[in-house]
Amino acid sequence: MAKKKIIKYPPRKRSKSEVITAALMLAPVVILLVVCSIYPFLWIFRYICYNYNGFTTPTFTGLDNFTRMISDSSFWGSVGHTFEYAVYKLIFTIPLSLVVAFIISIGIRGKSVFRGIYFMPTIISSSISGMIFTFIFATQNGILNALLKALHLISAPVQWLSDPNYVMVAVTALAVWGGFGNYMLYFLTGLNGISADVYESAKIDGANGVQTFFKITLPMLSPVLKVVLMLAITGAFKDYEAIMVLSQGGPGNRSMVMFLYIYYIIFGKTGVITQPQIGYGALLSVVAAVIVGAVTILYLKVSKRLDDVV
Repeated sequence: MAKKKIIKYPPRKRSKSEVITAALMLAPVVILLVVCSIYPFLWIFRYICYNYNGFTTPTFTGLDNFTRMISDSSFWGSVGHTFEYAVYKLIFTIPLSLVVAFIISIGIRGKSVFRGIYFMPTIISSSISGMIFTFIFATQNGILNALLKALHLISAPVQWLSDPNYVMVAVTALAVWGGFGNYMLYFLTGLNGISADVYESAKIDGANGVQTFFKITLPMLSPVLKVVLMLAITGAFKDYEAIMVLSQGGPGNRSMVMFLYIYYIIFGKTGVITQPQIGYGALLSVVAAVIVGAVTILYLKVSKRLDDVV
């Protein structure tokens, strides 16, 4: 049988007007990328070896900032708290958002209303979210303590925000409330993309609801799940605004996450860090970026190996 001859056509040469049009359309994006992302990142590298507070002339200090970083137990403690916070956020937010998306996708009444209600926290400002949960977890006159007392579950108010044993509970609750609605929409999109014929075939074969969920729904959602996990991991490592409003990193730095500590170093904190330390903060920002990048690369490699195994 004769092989079909493949005809390769040379690439069409673009006209000068097409090139100019494409360049003009890309120019705003490129300019914003350079001004808002690339330049600030290069600006940070400029001061990692300097003592600079934003007002006086920068003073070259050599490796002093690196030496300080290595022995800075508060910074490394905040890195540990960030990993802890990320784990808590993932193990609660991802399953909850998946379950809620699945329940909404099966066609319950008023699903559009529920979808809007669950998504609403994601469009609320982080500062407002932190203030809302400050009222909820307040020791005196807090909504949660009042509810627990009414149910006779506690006899004395719980110090949610001033006790190191409970503050991470409040921080995690805030993270779950503010994040699961966004991931729910991703899962809803993935669930809507699964053909009904697949479920009908499984039903004919005698598969029950649990078997269908674990043998069909989850495997077919794996591309969406990988994206959601990557977004959740990177988002958890960068969270700090709501935590700053809710607990200010306390008590005793128990809820101090990595980027919140860097924020206080660069902009100062009343009563603790009174003077901005932009040089040292620039170094910590670079280290934090490396940590987030390393975690992301590790996750991508692990997910690729799991795909190869499956």
